[in-house]
Amino acid sequence: MILPWTDHPWEYSVITAPTRRRRALVLALAVLGATSLAACTAGTGPDGKRPRGSAAAPADPASRPDLRRFYGQKLDWRPCGEHRCASLTVPRDYSRPGDGKTFVLPVAKAATAVTGKRVGSLVLNPGGPGERGVRLIRDGGAEDIGRGVRERFDIVSFDPRGVGASKPALTCTVAAGSAETPNAETPDEEDAGAVVPLHPRTASERADALANARATAAGCRAASGPLLPHVGTDDAARDLDVLRAALGERRLTYVGWSYGTSLGTSYAEQFPRRVRAMVLDGAVDPSLDWRQRMTSQATGFRKAVEEYAESCADVVGDACPGSTPEEIRTLIDRLLERTGREPLPVDGSAYGLDAPALVSALSLSMYTPEAQWQALSVALGAADDGDGTRLAALAAGEEETQEPDAEESGEPTEADASEGAAESGTDGVPEDNTDAALIAINCLDVPHPRDAQAYWDALAPAEKAAGAYGTTGVTSELVCADLPAGPRGPHRVTAEGVPPVLVVGTAGDPATPYGEAVSLARQFPGGMLLSFDAPGHTGYGRSDCVDRKVEAYLISLTKVQPGTTCTA
Repeated sequence: MILPWTDHPWEYSVITAPTRRRRALVLALAVLGATSLAACTAGTGPDGKRPRGSAAAPADPASRPDLRRFYGQKLDWRPCGEHRCASLTVPRDYSRPGDGKTFVLPVAKAATAVTGKRVGSLVLNPGGPGERGVRLIRDGGAEDIGRGVRERFDIVSFDPRGVGASKPALTCTVAAGSAETPNAETPDEEDAGAVVPLHPRTASERADALANARATAAGCRAASGPLLPHVGTDDAARDLDVLRAALGERRLTYVGWSYGTSLGTSYAEQFPRRVRAMVLDGAVDPSLDWRQRMTSQATGFRKAVEEYAESCADVVGDACPGSTPEEIRTLIDRLLERTGREPLPVDGSAYGLDAPALVSALSLSMYTPEAQWQALSVALGAADDGDGTRLAALAAGEEETQEPDAEESGEPTEADASEGAAESGTDGVPEDNTDAALIAINCLDVPHPRDAQAYWDALAPAEKAAGAYGTTGVTSELVCADLPAGPRGPHRVTAEGVPPVLVVGTAGDPATPYGEAVSLARQFPGGMLLSFDAPGHTGYGRSDCVDRKVEAYLISLTKVQPGTTCTA
């Protein structure tokens, strides 16, 4: 789901999986986009079985004459800071790979394998959709992987089609002076201080919500219309197979967090016999429709905020904005009611903090309690005193916990310079295009109703299930009513011949609730579930116990026994 696009001047980003170094990594306005693994041109697995709803194709895409030039390419690795970078070319449309239209995807590698121990390449996807794999590597993602894995694998990641420094890349922002749709992200000054309701009930409120969603969709179509049908997860999974071949790997070893589990699931469905090992952490269940997925996630956030109220004192001590759980719950309710009447002042902003932004701040602070609850507690206290500045920063993903390193010193690093150089050639696309990618990929992957009444009908049940988190979840989905959707609906995994896949589920995960991990593990033949009994989003990189189990599987294909649970 995507939390509401409101007329605020701050930008929102996308959620990713926390790792040891990046526990308060770029979080998002809304959270994991639901994905049903849909795309306009789905391929087949090498065993000749087609995923439901896909078009016929040869059993092995690499054997198709029109795909040989893509599967036969060799990566030209060059230095980029402390790592190595290359470019991968993939067809824009796999049903017409010879039409000359392509995506060129940046790839980064931390070459860490030790001679004599090397098994191959480990490919990572940090989530989103819209999070950049190249940035994960450059920000030290390989260092967060255990030494035993690094000694046996080179750590690789890439920017998926349309994301980050992909060429071309998605944007929903129309260039200034364009004759196309005006920039939907630039509000009128007269809207400053306007109240955006958590639950649009009146005809006027619903008309405003629909108009805002349609303006955002129009901006995406105007700026990226030709790309929108070609950025789905099934096509990205086919790119992943081209990358596997370019890396010289016979079979894929993969770790995906959050949305990365959707990418991994799609790969396993299309190429089950090309999987060596696959870890899916923070699972997305492809059998849920848009309402079920939205309700699952919204309920997860409501429960996580309840857990914050109950456990705040144990995690952050005296910084808690109340001495009892009831005092914290009362404070949050008071702020929701207050911001529902009038936005709180925010330094440097004419717009202030309204109720949907408060819900965003609360939700985004649930990913890594150990890194985020302290800042949330201080921000809630300031808001109760009438200052919404800190909460606005949390809603925008701007206030992060950083380890003392080169970033803190303010000095640019060599990796920063090389990344900036790589981005400079992406014409007309913001340096950070996660907003556009989040919208376009989610809407393409998950079929949504075209009629606005379906969303209004969903409001009351969502409010009953998850309160404000449910109603904002529904209104956030409105943008998909006016954007392309793929043909593939909710479905159970079909991946005959895939080896045992390891699914990691965190009991208190707000964004990808634990029940979805249980379901996904059951859908895979021989699927294994590793449970992590803790709050927060995802487990690998946050628990020594989880890390040991995951890395033993990656290195030696050691199976995780049924019922295995790690505790915080």
